[in-house]
Amino acid sequence: MLDGYFVKKIGQNRGAPRVWIEGQQAAVAGFAPGQKYDVEVRGKTVVLQANKDGSRVVSSKKSGERENPVIDLNSKELLAVFDGMSAVRVVAREGEIFLLPLASEIKKQERFARLREKLESGEPLAMGSLSFGGGVLSSAIHSGLRQEGIEGRLAFANEIREELLEHAAKANDAWGEKTIPLAAPMQELAFDERAMAHLPKLEVLEMGLPCSGASRAGRAKRGLEHPEEHPEVGHLVVSALVILAKANPALVVLENVPEYAASASASILRNQLRDLGYSTHEKIFNGREWGALENRTRWCMVAASEGIPFSFDQLIPPPAAPKKLGAYLDDIAPDDPRWSRMQGLKDKEVRDAAAGKGFKMQVFDADSEKIGTITKGYAKVRSTDPKIAHPTNPDLLRQLTPSEHARVKGVPERLVEGLSATTAHEILGQGIIYHPFEALGKHIAATLKGWDGRPAKLPAGAPDGILDLAGEVVAEIRLANPEKDRLKGPIVAAGGGALIQEIGKNADGEPVGALHFEKDFRKAPHLGQQSLIEYDQGEARAKNLTRTPGRSMACG
Repeated sequence: MLDGYFVKKIGQNRGAPRVWIEGQQAAVAGFAPGQKYDVEVRGKTVVLQANKDGSRVVSSKKSGERENPVIDLNSKELLAVFDGMSAVRVVAREGEIFLLPLASEIKKQERFARLREKLESGEPLAMGSLSFGGGVLSSAIHSGLRQEGIEGRLAFANEIREELLEHAAKANDAWGEKTIPLAAPMQELAFDERAMAHLPKLEVLEMGLPCSGASRAGRAKRGLEHPEEHPEVGHLVVSALVILAKANPALVVLENVPEYAASASASILRNQLRDLGYSTHEKIFNGREWGALENRTRWCMVAASEGIPFSFDQLIPPPAAPKKLGAYLDDIAPDDPRWSRMQGLKDKEVRDAAAGKGFKMQVFDADSEKIGTITKGYAKVRSTDPKIAHPTNPDLLRQLTPSEHARVKGVPERLVEGLSATTAHEILGQGIIYHPFEALGKHIAATLKGWDGRPAKLPAGAPDGILDLAGEVVAEIRLANPEKDRLKGPIVAAGGGALIQEIGKNADGEPVGALHFEKDFRKAPHLGQQSLIEYDQGEARAKNLTRTPGRSMACG
Protein backbone atom coordinates (compact mmCIF):
# COMPACT_ATOMS: atom_id res chain seq x y z
CA MET A 1 0.00 0.00 0.00
CA LEU A 2 1.23 3.49 -0.86
CA ASP A 3 0.98 6.07 1.92
CA GLY A 4 3.06 8.84 0.34
CA TYR A 5 5.07 9.73 -2.75
CA PHE A 6 7.58 12.58 -2.83
CA VAL A 7 10.35 13.77 -5.16
CA LYS A 8 13.39 15.04 -3.26
CA LYS A 9 16.46 16.81 -4.61
CA ILE A 10 19.83 15.37 -3.78
CA GLY A 11 21.83 18.07 -2.05
CA GLN A 12 25.45 18.29 -0.95
CA ASN A 13 26.87 18.69 2.55
CA ARG A 14 30.52 18.36 3.57
CA GLY A 15 31.46 16.88 0.21
CA ALA A 16 28.86 14.10 0.32
CA PRO A 17 25.37 13.70 -1.22
CA ARG A 18 22.48 14.47 1.08
CA VAL A 19 18.76 13.58 1.15
CA TRP A 20 16.72 15.43 3.80
CA ILE A 21 13.37 13.89 4.81
CA GLU A 22 11.22 16.01 7.09
CA GLY A 23 7.72 16.34 8.48
CA GLN A 24 4.94 14.66 6.53
CA GLN A 25 7.42 12.79 4.35
CA ALA A 26 8.47 10.74 7.38
CA ALA A 27 5.27 10.94 9.43
CA VAL A 28 3.03 9.22 6.83
CA ALA A 29 5.24 6.12 7.20
CA GLY A 30 4.91 6.24 11.00
CA PHE A 31 8.41 7.61 11.67
CA ALA A 32 8.28 9.88 14.74
CA PRO A 33 11.00 11.84 16.58
CA GLY A 34 13.11 9.54 18.77
CA GLN A 35 12.04 6.38 16.90
CA LYS A 36 14.79 3.96 15.86
CA TYR A 37 15.28 2.59 12.37
CA ASP A 38 17.77 0.78 10.13
CA VAL A 39 19.02 1.62 6.63
CA GLU A 40 19.70 -1.02 3.97
CA VAL A 41 20.73 -0.80 0.32
CA ARG A 42 18.86 -3.26 -1.88
CA GLY A 43 20.10 -3.05 -5.43
CA LYS A 44 19.27 0.47 -6.56
CA THR A 45 16.93 1.14 -3.65
CA VAL A 46 17.75 2.54 -0.22
CA VAL A 47 15.29 1.22 2.41
CA LEU A 48 14.61 2.82 5.78
CA GLN A 49 12.82 0.35 8.07
CA ALA A 50 11.40 1.07 11.53
CA ASN A 51 13.07 -1.11 14.17
CA LYS A 52 12.90 -0.60 17.94
CA ASP A 53 16.46 -1.92 18.13
CA GLY A 54 17.68 -0.02 15.08
CA SER A 55 21.07 1.65 14.71
CA ARG A 56 19.71 5.10 13.81
CA VAL A 57 17.33 7.54 15.50
CA VAL A 58 14.80 9.90 13.91
CA SER A 59 15.77 13.49 14.77
CA SER A 60 13.36 16.34 15.33
CA LYS A 61 12.90 19.94 14.30
CA LYS A 62 10.51 22.26 16.03
CA SER A 63 7.94 24.11 13.93
CA GLY A 64 5.78 26.28 16.17
CA GLU A 65 4.49 23.99 18.88
CA ARG A 66 5.03 20.86 16.78
CA GLU A 67 8.04 18.56 16.76
CA ASN A 68 8.56 17.40 13.18
CA PRO A 69 10.47 14.18 12.43
CA VAL A 70 13.72 14.64 10.49
CA ILE A 71 15.81 11.99 8.73
CA ASP A 72 19.14 13.25 7.39
CA LEU A 73 20.96 10.89 5.03
CA ASN A 74 24.37 12.38 4.26
CA SER A 75 26.73 9.65 3.05
CA LYS A 76 28.72 8.86 -0.09
CA GLU A 77 28.55 5.13 0.59
CA LEU A 78 24.84 5.01 1.37
CA LEU A 79 23.73 7.16 -1.56
CA ALA A 80 26.27 5.85 -4.09
CA VAL A 81 23.47 4.11 -6.04
CA PHE A 82 22.19 7.59 -6.98
CA ASP A 83 25.52 8.86 -8.30
CA GLY A 84 25.03 11.32 -11.14
CA MET A 85 21.34 11.88 -10.33
CA SER A 86 19.87 15.17 -9.13
CA ALA A 87 16.76 13.82 -7.40
CA VAL A 88 15.15 10.66 -6.03
CA ARG A 89 11.68 9.31 -5.34
CA VAL A 90 10.70 8.87 -1.70
CA VAL A 91 7.92 6.29 -1.39
CA ALA A 92 6.38 5.81 2.06
CA ARG A 93 4.30 3.04 3.55
CA GLU A 94 3.70 2.04 7.17
CA GLY A 95 7.03 1.36 8.85
CA GLU A 96 9.13 1.76 5.68
CA ILE A 97 10.53 4.52 3.48
CA PHE A 98 12.03 3.69 0.07
CA LEU A 99 14.46 5.91 -1.83
CA LEU A 100 14.52 5.05 -5.52
CA PRO A 101 15.76 6.65 -8.74
CA LEU A 102 13.15 8.81 -10.48
CA ALA A 103 10.88 6.87 -12.81
CA SER A 104 12.21 8.97 -15.71
CA GLU A 105 15.78 7.98 -14.79
CA ILE A 106 14.89 4.28 -14.69
CA LYS A 107 13.20 4.57 -18.08
CA LYS A 108 16.25 6.32 -19.51
CA GLN A 109 18.59 3.62 -18.25
CA GLU A 110 16.29 0.86 -19.53
CA ARG A 111 16.01 2.18 -23.09
CA PHE A 112 19.72 3.00 -23.14
CA ALA A 113 20.67 -0.57 -22.17
CA ARG A 114 18.13 -2.12 -24.54
CA LEU A 115 19.41 -0.09 -27.49
CA ARG A 116 23.05 -0.89 -26.78
CA GLU A 117 22.30 -4.61 -26.45
CA LYS A 118 20.53 -4.71 -29.83
CA LEU A 119 23.25 -2.74 -31.57
CA GLU A 120 25.92 -5.08 -30.23
CA SER A 121 23.98 -8.26 -31.12
CA GLY A 122 22.76 -7.06 -34.52
CA GLU A 123 19.13 -7.65 -33.55
CA PRO A 124 16.66 -5.49 -35.53
CA LEU A 125 15.53 -2.32 -33.80
CA ALA A 126 11.86 -2.28 -32.82
CA MET A 127 10.00 0.57 -34.50
CA GLY A 128 6.53 1.94 -33.93
CA SER A 129 4.30 4.37 -35.79
CA LEU A 130 1.55 6.73 -34.66
CA SER A 131 -0.79 8.30 -37.24
CA PHE A 132 0.64 5.76 -39.69
CA GLY A 133 -1.46 6.88 -42.67
CA GLY A 134 -0.10 5.09 -45.71
CA GLY A 135 3.19 4.37 -43.97
CA VAL A 136 5.34 6.67 -46.11
CA LEU A 137 7.34 7.99 -43.14
CA SER A 138 7.76 4.46 -41.77
CA SER A 139 9.04 3.26 -45.13
CA ALA A 140 11.50 6.16 -45.46
CA ILE A 141 13.02 5.72 -42.00
CA HIS A 142 13.16 1.92 -42.42
CA SER A 143 14.85 2.26 -45.82
CA GLY A 144 17.42 4.72 -44.50
CA LEU A 145 18.34 2.54 -41.53
CA ARG A 146 18.76 -0.47 -43.82
CA GLN A 147 21.00 1.41 -46.26
CA GLU A 148 23.37 2.13 -43.38
CA GLY A 149 23.35 -1.50 -42.23
CA ILE A 150 20.83 -1.40 -39.38
CA GLU A 151 17.64 -3.42 -39.68
CA GLY A 152 14.35 -2.18 -38.29
CA ARG A 153 11.27 -4.20 -37.39
CA LEU A 154 7.89 -2.43 -37.32
CA ALA A 155 6.46 -3.62 -34.01
CA PHE A 156 3.15 -1.76 -34.28
CA ALA A 157 1.34 0.80 -36.39
CA ASN A 158 -1.55 2.92 -35.12
CA GLU A 159 -3.95 4.34 -37.68
CA ILE A 160 -7.66 5.16 -37.41
CA ARG A 161 -8.37 3.88 -40.96
CA GLU A 162 -8.19 0.10 -40.93
CA GLU A 163 -8.09 -0.19 -44.73
CA LEU A 164 -4.77 1.68 -44.80
CA LEU A 165 -3.22 -0.82 -42.40
CA GLU A 166 -4.54 -3.70 -44.51
CA HIS A 167 -2.95 -2.20 -47.62
CA ALA A 168 0.35 -1.54 -45.82
CA ALA A 169 0.54 -5.17 -44.72
CA LYS A 170 0.80 -6.07 -48.41
CA ALA A 171 2.64 -3.09 -49.89
CA ASN A 172 4.92 -1.54 -47.28
CA ASP A 173 8.43 -2.96 -46.88
CA ALA A 174 8.54 -1.80 -43.26
CA TRP A 175 5.65 -4.13 -42.37
CA GLY A 176 6.54 -7.59 -41.08
CA GLU A 177 4.76 -10.79 -40.11
CA LYS A 178 4.71 -9.76 -36.45
CA THR A 179 3.67 -6.12 -36.93
CA ILE A 180 0.68 -5.37 -34.71
CA PRO A 181 -2.07 -3.34 -36.43
CA LEU A 182 -3.70 -0.91 -33.99
CA ALA A 183 -6.76 0.31 -35.90
CA ALA A 184 -8.23 2.76 -33.40
CA PRO A 185 -8.36 6.46 -32.58
CA MET A 186 -5.08 7.31 -30.86
CA GLN A 187 -6.90 8.82 -27.88
CA GLU A 188 -8.84 5.57 -27.40
CA LEU A 189 -5.73 3.42 -27.58
CA ALA A 190 -3.70 5.60 -25.22
CA PHE A 191 -6.21 5.25 -22.39
CA ASP A 192 -7.04 1.58 -22.88
CA GLU A 193 -5.18 0.02 -19.95
CA ARG A 194 -5.46 -3.52 -21.30
CA ALA A 195 -4.08 -2.59 -24.73
CA MET A 196 -1.32 -0.43 -23.27
CA ALA A 197 -0.23 -3.24 -20.95
CA HIS A 198 0.74 -5.26 -24.04
CA LEU A 199 2.35 -2.45 -26.04
CA PRO A 200 5.90 -3.46 -27.09
CA LYS A 201 8.96 -1.48 -26.10
CA LEU A 202 10.61 0.40 -28.97
CA GLU A 203 13.95 1.75 -30.06
CA VAL A 204 12.45 4.15 -32.63
CA LEU A 205 9.00 5.78 -32.61
CA GLU A 206 7.94 7.86 -35.60
CA MET A 207 4.77 9.87 -35.86
CA GLY A 208 3.14 12.36 -38.18
CA LEU A 209 0.42 13.80 -35.97
CA PRO A 210 -2.49 15.17 -38.05
CA CYS A 211 -1.84 18.73 -39.19
CA SER A 212 -5.47 19.75 -39.79
CA GLY A 213 -5.44 22.17 -36.88
CA ALA A 214 -1.95 23.55 -37.45
CA SER A 215 -1.89 24.19 -41.19
CA ARG A 216 -2.91 27.63 -42.39
CA ALA A 217 -5.65 26.16 -44.57
CA GLY A 218 -7.00 24.00 -41.73
CA ARG A 219 -7.13 26.88 -39.25
CA ALA A 220 -8.73 29.24 -41.76
CA LYS A 221 -11.36 26.69 -42.78
CA ARG A 222 -12.55 26.19 -39.18
CA GLY A 223 -11.77 29.68 -37.90
CA LEU A 224 -9.43 28.34 -35.22
CA GLU A 225 -7.48 30.73 -33.02
CA HIS A 226 -4.92 28.05 -32.26
CA PRO A 227 -4.33 24.45 -33.48
CA GLU A 228 -5.41 22.85 -30.22
CA GLU A 229 -8.98 24.11 -30.80
CA HIS A 230 -9.48 21.52 -33.55
CA PRO A 231 -12.14 19.20 -32.09
CA GLU A 232 -10.81 15.99 -33.64
CA VAL A 233 -7.02 16.27 -33.66
CA GLY A 234 -6.06 19.31 -31.60
CA HIS A 235 -5.51 17.27 -28.44
CA LEU A 236 -3.63 14.29 -29.87
CA VAL A 237 -0.28 15.42 -28.46
CA VAL A 238 -1.54 14.16 -25.08
CA SER A 239 -2.29 10.66 -26.40
CA ALA A 240 1.00 10.57 -28.29
CA LEU A 241 2.95 11.33 -25.11
CA VAL A 242 1.08 8.64 -23.16
CA ILE A 243 1.97 6.02 -25.78
CA LEU A 244 5.53 7.33 -26.08
CA ALA A 245 6.06 7.03 -22.32
CA LYS A 246 4.80 3.44 -22.38
CA ALA A 247 6.85 2.33 -25.42
CA ASN A 248 9.95 4.14 -24.07
CA PRO A 249 11.84 4.54 -27.37
CA ALA A 250 15.46 5.65 -27.53
CA LEU A 251 14.68 7.91 -30.50
CA VAL A 252 11.53 9.72 -31.62
CA VAL A 253 10.94 11.18 -35.09
CA LEU A 254 8.05 13.61 -35.54
CA GLU A 255 7.08 15.41 -38.74
CA ASN A 256 4.42 18.04 -39.35
CA VAL A 257 3.75 21.29 -41.18
CA PRO A 258 6.19 24.10 -40.30
CA GLU A 259 3.43 26.00 -38.44
CA TYR A 260 3.23 23.16 -35.92
CA ALA A 261 6.62 24.20 -34.51
CA ALA A 262 5.02 27.36 -33.07
CA SER A 263 2.02 25.57 -31.56
CA ALA A 264 1.34 24.92 -27.89
CA SER A 265 1.48 21.20 -28.71
CA ALA A 266 5.08 21.51 -29.90
CA SER A 267 5.99 23.40 -26.72
CA ILE A 268 4.40 20.66 -24.61
CA LEU A 269 6.36 18.05 -26.56
CA ARG A 270 9.68 19.83 -26.10
CA ASN A 271 9.23 20.31 -22.38
CA GLN A 272 7.82 16.88 -21.59
CA LEU A 273 10.46 15.11 -23.66
CA ARG A 274 13.13 17.06 -21.78
CA ASP A 275 11.63 15.90 -18.47
CA LEU A 276 11.58 12.31 -19.75
CA GLY A 277 15.32 12.47 -20.46
CA TYR A 278 15.48 13.35 -24.16
CA SER A 279 17.30 16.09 -26.03
CA THR A 280 15.27 17.54 -28.92
CA HIS A 281 16.56 18.68 -32.30
CA GLU A 282 14.53 20.44 -35.01
CA LYS A 283 14.93 21.10 -38.71
CA ILE A 284 12.86 22.29 -41.68
CA PHE A 285 13.11 20.04 -44.74
CA ASN A 286 12.58 21.81 -48.05
CA GLY A 287 11.59 19.57 -50.97
CA ARG A 288 13.51 21.44 -53.66
CA GLU A 289 16.72 21.35 -51.61
CA TRP A 290 16.42 17.56 -51.54
CA GLY A 291 15.96 17.13 -55.27
CA ALA A 292 12.13 17.02 -55.40
CA LEU A 293 10.16 18.99 -57.97
CA GLU A 294 7.53 19.82 -55.37
CA ASN A 295 8.69 22.45 -52.90
CA ARG A 296 6.88 20.92 -49.92
CA THR A 297 8.33 21.93 -46.56
CA ARG A 298 8.02 19.86 -43.40
CA TRP A 299 9.10 20.48 -39.84
CA CYS A 300 10.96 17.59 -38.25
CA MET A 301 11.80 16.98 -34.60
CA VAL A 302 14.12 14.22 -33.45
CA ALA A 303 14.18 13.44 -29.74
CA ALA A 304 17.23 11.39 -28.72
CA SER A 305 17.66 9.84 -25.32
CA GLU A 306 20.29 11.78 -23.37
CA GLY A 307 23.70 10.32 -24.16
CA ILE A 308 22.99 9.60 -27.84
CA PRO A 309 24.98 12.26 -29.78
CA PHE A 310 22.40 13.06 -32.44
CA SER A 311 22.71 16.27 -34.43
CA PHE A 312 21.22 17.56 -37.68
CA ASP A 313 24.48 19.35 -38.50
CA GLN A 314 25.78 16.69 -40.90
CA LEU A 315 22.46 15.90 -42.57
CA ILE A 316 23.30 17.74 -45.79
CA PRO A 317 21.15 17.82 -48.96
CA PRO A 318 22.73 16.20 -52.03
CA PRO A 319 24.26 18.34 -54.78
CA ALA A 320 21.65 19.97 -57.00
CA ALA A 321 20.81 17.97 -60.12
CA PRO A 322 18.34 19.80 -62.43
CA LYS A 323 15.38 17.64 -63.43
CA LYS A 324 12.33 18.14 -65.59
CA LEU A 325 8.78 17.05 -64.90
CA GLY A 326 8.70 14.93 -68.05
CA ALA A 327 10.98 12.38 -66.39
CA TYR A 328 8.23 11.68 -63.83
CA LEU A 329 5.19 11.56 -66.13
CA ASP A 330 3.41 8.45 -67.37
CA ASP A 331 3.24 7.79 -71.11
CA ILE A 332 -0.37 8.84 -71.65
CA ALA A 333 -1.66 8.85 -75.22
CA PRO A 334 -2.72 12.21 -76.71
CA ASP A 335 -6.28 10.88 -77.20
CA ASP A 336 -6.60 9.40 -73.70
CA PRO A 337 -9.96 10.36 -72.12
CA ARG A 338 -8.16 11.76 -69.10
CA TRP A 339 -7.33 14.84 -71.17
CA SER A 340 -10.06 17.45 -70.76
CA ARG A 341 -10.76 21.09 -71.48
CA MET A 342 -11.66 21.61 -67.79
CA GLN A 343 -13.79 24.50 -68.99
CA GLY A 344 -15.52 24.88 -65.64
CA LEU A 345 -12.19 25.53 -63.88
CA LYS A 346 -11.09 27.98 -66.59
CA ASP A 347 -14.36 29.90 -66.24
CA LYS A 348 -13.88 29.98 -62.46
CA GLU A 349 -10.41 31.46 -62.92
CA VAL A 350 -11.95 34.28 -64.99
CA ARG A 351 -14.62 34.94 -62.34
CA ASP A 352 -12.03 34.92 -59.56
CA ALA A 353 -9.86 37.41 -61.42
CA ALA A 354 -12.85 39.71 -61.98
CA ALA A 355 -13.67 39.53 -58.27
CA GLY A 356 -10.11 40.42 -57.32
CA LYS A 357 -9.36 36.99 -55.93
CA GLY A 358 -5.88 35.53 -56.33
CA PHE A 359 -6.98 32.02 -57.27
CA LYS A 360 -5.21 31.00 -60.47
CA MET A 361 -4.79 27.69 -62.24
CA GLN A 362 -1.34 26.12 -62.13
CA VAL A 363 -0.41 24.44 -65.40
CA PHE A 364 2.87 22.58 -65.93
CA ASP A 365 4.36 20.65 -68.83
CA ALA A 366 7.12 18.14 -69.46
CA ASP A 367 9.79 20.87 -69.49
CA SER A 368 8.80 22.32 -66.12
CA GLU A 369 11.55 22.12 -63.50
CA LYS A 370 9.13 22.40 -60.59
CA ILE A 371 5.50 21.77 -59.71
CA GLY A 372 3.09 23.33 -57.24
CA THR A 373 2.15 21.72 -53.94
CA ILE A 374 -0.07 18.68 -54.39
CA THR A 375 -2.46 18.41 -51.46
CA LYS A 376 -4.60 15.82 -49.72
CA GLY A 377 -7.72 16.80 -51.69
CA TYR A 378 -6.10 16.62 -55.13
CA ALA A 379 -8.63 14.07 -56.41
CA LYS A 380 -11.39 16.71 -56.09
CA VAL A 381 -10.02 18.40 -59.26
CA ARG A 382 -9.82 21.93 -57.86
CA SER A 383 -8.84 25.00 -59.85
CA THR A 384 -5.64 25.86 -57.96
CA ASP A 385 -4.17 22.34 -57.91
CA PRO A 386 -1.41 21.53 -60.45
CA LYS A 387 -2.53 20.42 -63.91
CA ILE A 388 -0.55 18.88 -66.76
CA ALA A 389 -0.68 20.53 -70.20
CA HIS A 390 -1.39 18.43 -73.29
CA PRO A 391 1.76 18.02 -75.43
CA THR A 392 0.13 19.39 -78.60
CA ASN A 393 -3.33 20.80 -77.80
CA PRO A 394 -3.13 23.89 -75.55
CA ASP A 395 -6.84 23.60 -74.66
CA LEU A 396 -6.48 20.22 -72.96
CA LEU A 397 -5.33 19.48 -69.40
CA ARG A 398 -5.27 16.52 -67.06
CA GLN A 399 -4.65 15.60 -63.46
CA LEU A 400 -1.50 13.87 -62.25
CA THR A 401 -1.94 10.13 -61.80
CA PRO A 402 -1.23 8.63 -58.36
CA SER A 403 2.00 7.12 -59.70
CA GLU A 404 3.15 10.51 -61.01
CA HIS A 405 2.22 12.11 -57.69
CA ALA A 406 4.35 9.51 -55.89
CA ARG A 407 7.35 10.07 -58.19
CA VAL A 408 7.20 13.84 -57.77
CA LYS A 409 7.51 13.36 -54.01
CA GLY A 410 10.13 10.62 -54.37
CA VAL A 411 7.78 8.07 -52.79
CA PRO A 412 8.06 4.42 -53.92
CA GLU A 413 5.04 3.77 -56.12
CA ARG A 414 4.37 0.41 -54.49
CA LEU A 415 3.13 2.21 -51.38
CA VAL A 416 0.02 3.42 -53.25
CA GLU A 417 -0.37 0.77 -55.96
CA GLY A 418 -3.80 -0.83 -55.90
CA LEU A 419 -5.47 2.03 -54.04
CA SER A 420 -8.17 4.23 -55.50
CA ALA A 421 -6.94 7.53 -56.92
CA THR A 422 -8.75 9.38 -54.13
CA THR A 423 -7.07 7.38 -51.35
CA ALA A 424 -3.66 7.43 -53.03
CA HIS A 425 -3.75 11.22 -53.42
CA GLU A 426 -4.90 11.59 -49.80
CA ILE A 427 -1.95 9.55 -48.52
CA LEU A 428 0.58 11.36 -50.69
CA GLY A 429 -0.97 14.81 -50.37
CA GLN A 430 -0.74 14.85 -46.58
CA GLY A 431 2.61 13.08 -46.46
CA ILE A 432 6.29 13.85 -46.81
CA ILE A 433 8.91 14.31 -49.49
CA TYR A 434 10.57 10.90 -49.21
CA HIS A 435 14.29 11.56 -49.72
CA PRO A 436 15.09 13.82 -46.73
CA PHE A 437 13.43 11.40 -44.32
CA GLU A 438 15.16 8.44 -45.92
CA ALA A 439 18.42 10.39 -45.45
CA LEU A 440 17.38 11.02 -41.84
CA GLY A 441 17.03 7.26 -41.32
CA LYS A 442 20.57 6.80 -42.68
CA HIS A 443 21.82 9.62 -40.48
CA ILE A 444 20.26 8.06 -37.38
CA ALA A 445 21.84 4.71 -38.24
CA ALA A 446 25.25 6.33 -38.77
CA THR A 447 24.92 8.08 -35.43
CA LEU A 448 24.10 4.82 -33.67
CA LYS A 449 26.89 2.92 -35.41
CA GLY A 450 29.40 5.54 -34.37
CA TRP A 451 28.18 5.56 -30.77
CA ASP A 452 28.72 2.87 -28.18
CA GLY A 453 29.36 4.99 -25.10
CA ARG A 454 33.09 4.30 -25.25
CA PRO A 455 36.06 6.35 -26.53
CA ALA A 456 36.74 6.37 -30.26
CA LYS A 457 39.05 3.64 -31.53
CA LEU A 458 41.72 4.85 -33.91
CA PRO A 459 43.24 2.67 -36.63
CA ALA A 460 46.79 1.41 -36.72
CA GLY A 461 49.09 4.13 -37.98
CA ALA A 462 47.17 7.01 -36.42
CA PRO A 463 49.63 9.79 -35.51
CA ASP A 464 50.99 9.77 -31.99
CA GLY A 465 49.29 12.28 -29.76
CA ILE A 466 46.30 12.81 -32.05
CA LEU A 467 43.84 12.26 -29.20
CA ASP A 468 45.70 14.79 -27.09
CA LEU A 469 45.55 17.23 -29.99
CA ALA A 470 41.84 16.55 -30.49
CA GLY A 471 41.19 17.09 -26.80
CA GLU A 472 42.17 20.73 -27.22
CA VAL A 473 39.34 21.47 -29.67
CA VAL A 474 36.64 18.75 -29.49
CA ALA A 475 34.99 16.73 -26.75
CA GLU A 476 34.45 13.63 -28.92
CA ILE A 477 36.07 12.29 -32.09
CA ARG A 478 35.07 9.70 -34.66
CA LEU A 479 36.66 8.34 -37.80
CA ALA A 480 35.48 9.61 -41.15
CA ASN A 481 34.06 6.80 -43.30
CA PRO A 482 36.36 6.66 -46.34
CA GLU A 483 33.70 4.99 -48.47
CA LYS A 484 30.82 7.45 -48.36
CA ASP A 485 31.03 10.18 -45.71
CA ARG A 486 29.95 13.75 -46.48
CA LEU A 487 30.93 16.14 -43.69
CA LYS A 488 30.77 19.90 -43.29
CA GLY A 489 32.62 22.10 -40.80
CA PRO A 490 35.91 23.86 -40.06
CA ILE A 491 39.31 22.16 -39.80
CA VAL A 492 40.16 22.83 -36.17
CA ALA A 493 43.35 20.76 -35.69
CA ALA A 494 46.15 19.48 -37.90
CA GLY A 495 49.32 17.55 -37.29
CA GLY A 496 51.26 14.40 -38.12
CA GLY A 497 49.38 13.84 -41.37
CA ALA A 498 45.97 14.03 -39.69
CA LEU A 499 43.17 16.60 -39.76
CA ILE A 500 40.35 17.09 -37.29
CA GLN A 501 37.15 18.67 -38.57
CA GLU A 502 34.46 19.94 -36.21
CA ILE A 503 31.19 18.42 -37.47
CA GLY A 504 28.60 19.33 -34.85
CA LYS A 505 27.65 19.12 -31.20
CA ASN A 506 26.90 16.21 -28.87
CA ALA A 507 23.92 15.97 -26.53
CA ASP A 508 25.71 18.21 -24.02
CA GLY A 509 26.35 20.92 -26.62
CA GLU A 510 30.07 20.13 -26.82
CA PRO A 511 31.93 19.99 -30.18
CA VAL A 512 32.30 16.65 -31.99
CA GLY A 513 35.13 16.05 -34.44
CA ALA A 514 35.86 13.78 -37.40
CA LEU A 515 39.36 12.46 -38.07
CA HIS A 516 40.73 12.63 -41.63
CA PHE A 517 44.12 11.68 -43.07
CA GLU A 518 45.96 13.99 -45.47
CA LYS A 519 47.00 11.05 -47.64
CA ASP A 520 43.34 10.52 -48.65
CA PHE A 521 43.16 13.96 -50.32
CA ARG A 522 44.57 15.15 -53.61
CA LYS A 523 44.64 18.58 -52.01
CA ALA A 524 44.05 18.56 -48.27
CA PRO A 525 42.21 21.47 -46.62
CA HIS A 526 44.26 23.73 -44.38
CA LEU A 527 43.84 24.60 -40.74
CA GLY A 528 40.93 26.99 -40.24
CA GLN A 529 39.30 26.24 -43.58
CA GLN A 530 35.51 25.82 -43.53
CA SER A 531 35.15 22.69 -45.65
CA LEU A 532 32.68 20.29 -47.21
CA ILE A 533 34.56 16.98 -47.34
CA GLU A 534 33.17 14.20 -49.52
CA TYR A 535 34.50 10.64 -49.76
CA ASP A 536 34.11 8.31 -52.69
CA GLN A 537 35.71 4.86 -52.49
CA GLY A 538 38.51 6.00 -50.23
CA GLU A 539 39.31 9.28 -51.99
CA ALA A 540 38.50 12.52 -50.20
CA ARG A 541 37.72 15.84 -51.83
CA ALA A 542 37.47 19.11 -49.92
CA LYS A 543 35.41 22.06 -51.07
CA ASN A 544 36.45 25.38 -49.54
CA LEU A 545 33.45 27.12 -47.99
CA THR A 546 33.51 30.27 -45.89
CA ARG A 547 36.15 30.76 -43.26
CA THR A 548 35.03 30.72 -39.63
CA PRO A 549 36.63 33.68 -37.79
CA GLY A 550 37.58 33.61 -34.17
CA ARG A 551 37.50 29.82 -33.77
CA SER A 552 40.00 28.27 -31.36
CA MET A 553 42.25 25.87 -33.24
CA ALA A 554 45.15 23.57 -32.50
CA CYS A 555 48.21 22.65 -34.49
CA GLY A 556 50.60 19.88 -33.57
